[in-house]
Formats: sequence, C-alpha cells, structure tokens
Amino acid sequence: MPASEEMPDTIRRSPEHAQAIWSKAHDSAVGTYGEGERAHRTAFAALKHEFEKVGDRWEPKGRPGPSDSGAEGGRGGMTEGGVDANASKSHLLDVAKRLDIPGRSSMTKDELVAAIKKANNRQTTKARQRS
Repeated sequence: MPASEEMPDTIRRSPEHAQAIWSKAHDSAVGTYGEGERAHRTAFAALKHEFEKVGDRWEPKGRPGPSDSGAEGGRGGMTEGGVDANASKSHLLDVAKRLDIPGRSSMTKDELVAAIKKANNRQTTKARQRS
C-alpha cells in the first residue's frame, strides 16, 4: 500500500517536507522488507533524523542527526518517541514551555525528555479523538 494511504495523522499534520521524508522512506522500505511494522519503523527513523515530535505533529530539528541513544545504534534500540533527547537542555525547556509542562524549570534533562514524550502522547490522543 502506498505511503500516502498509510501515513499516520501526526505526519499529515506536519510540514510537507516531513511528509515527503516519511513517504519516500516508507515506500523504499516496503520494497526492501515488504508491508508492515518494519517499513513503518524505517520511515519513522528517517523522519526522526530531521524532525522532532512536538505535541501532535513533527517540527524541523535545529540540526540533523539521531534523536536519542536508541536511534544512534541504528538497529532496534528503544527510542524516545520522537523527542530530540540529544538536544540541549535549553531547547528541551523551550519545547516543554510550548507544551505547558508544569514544573519544567526544576526538571533534569532526562525528566524533561520523559515529560515531553508524555505530553506529546496526550496531545496525539486528543487529536485522534477530535478526528
């Protein structure tokens, strides 16, 4: 099935470049691995190289590269769900502020990553319920 029919809503709400990256990577992965979870994981890995999840959509990162230690190995590591855990603490604080995360100023970097991931999941769930 073409990527345009399988594209997750969070990507549909994102910039065209994010949609293009996901679609191209997905279609290529389907050609290599066939339909299914592996093609989706490959497409998300490509997307996370240039974009980070903020709320219920994907936004360009300040610099390309792996988002977290799970993405650095390139094979099956646990990831932070699109949160750019490799970003600076000040960037994470800015994202947390935009997501209105309470207590953010006293959080460690790891706590910020976890709180942003949780807030992103909440906003995605709310967006799905509105659809």
